[in-house]
Amino acid sequence: MPEQKRDYYEVLGVSKGASEDELKKAYRKLAKKYHPDMNPGDKEAEAKFKEVNEAYEILSDKEKRAKYDQFGHAGVDPNFGAGGFGGGFDMGDIDLGDIFGSFFGGGFGGFGGQQQRANAPQRGESLRANLTITFEEAAFGCEKEIELTRTEPCDDCHGSGCQPGTTAETCPDCRGSGVVRIQRGGGGFAFSTSAPCSRCRGTGKIIHSPCKSCGGTGNVRKKKRLTITIPAGIDDGQAVSLRGQGNAGKNGGPAGDLIVGVRVKPHPQFQRDGTTVLYEQPISFYQAAMGADLEIPTIDGKVKYTLPAGTQTGTTFRLRGKGIPELRGRGRGDQYVTVKVQVPTALTAEQKEALHAFGAAMGEAPAESGVKSFFDKRKRKK
Repeated sequence: MPEQKRDYYEVLGVSKGASEDELKKAYRKLAKKYHPDMNPGDKEAEAKFKEVNEAYEILSDKEKRAKYDQFGHAGVDPNFGAGGFGGGFDMGDIDLGDIFGSFFGGGFGGFGGQQQRANAPQRGESLRANLTITFEEAAFGCEKEIELTRTEPCDDCHGSGCQPGTTAETCPDCRGSGVVRIQRGGGGFAFSTSAPCSRCRGTGKIIHSPCKSCGGTGNVRKKKRLTITIPAGIDDGQAVSLRGQGNAGKNGGPAGDLIVGVRVKPHPQFQRDGTTVLYEQPISFYQAAMGADLEIPTIDGKVKYTLPAGTQTGTTFRLRGKGIPELRGRGRGDQYVTVKVQVPTALTAEQKEALHAFGAAMGEAPAESGVKSFFDKRKRKK
């Protein structure tokens, strides 16, 4: 018995009335969590990643989502409804495909009527690839080349499957439809169903001289190098879709898509939260107490910032417009800088003496003879 699929809304952790933005946010979070690059060798994470992608693929498509909401998984399963019915009903000589076709628009394989013909144009399979980019490339966008193997129409026969100079014969059994009617009956009733033609294997044609290059399939496998444009603002775990760059279609149908999953390398200094960049700036005790002119690294380069005197460790300030660009939008996020006071370690004798003097002046350390000699030395030097 096939494994029962989980509810797609449950997979993404959203309600049935979730908006497009809610679906996208939930998908991004889970895709990042279960991405194979983040869980190498983890079969369970890989399965969940596929489950999340399948759920989002259905729910992000308005037409597919509507069918899923009405009929559940069956509404988006092209194989749903295959098979026949048992006895118990006197249905006469009825084509069940006409009945189900009128209700469901011909989405049921295994019945006649409105079902898709076996030799009708079919969209090619979509392909998936992965690409790793840097933090800056994700922020500002880039172009990358990838190599893949896909099926393409045969150059010699132009997709017909016939040896050049020959043509295919229309199948005499199905008359080119690719489908034959099968009459079934028993127990006082009879009905007809449709099935792919066994003689032409549902193609509607018989090729007597197959093309030597493709073996009569009409398609060949080829390696292809493609340039992928990565949009500015893309985040780890998101994907870029290239229409028509997948496997070739069948019977003149369009090619599938190429879906490129993007992994962003961690940055040694910056962290990212959506369009916000987070950065920790180390400062000395002197700079915190007296203030200082700092040079803060950003993804655009260093910028100057005047640190006010008396700044406490953990204080965060904002650099407007120095974050990540909005994906396919306008504007940019901000960069938040948190200052961390670094406590000096290997102090010299003179530095320790100076700190003792400071502590004594602040009432935090007892005055010592060394303190006086330190100030005396400073005066004599002047």
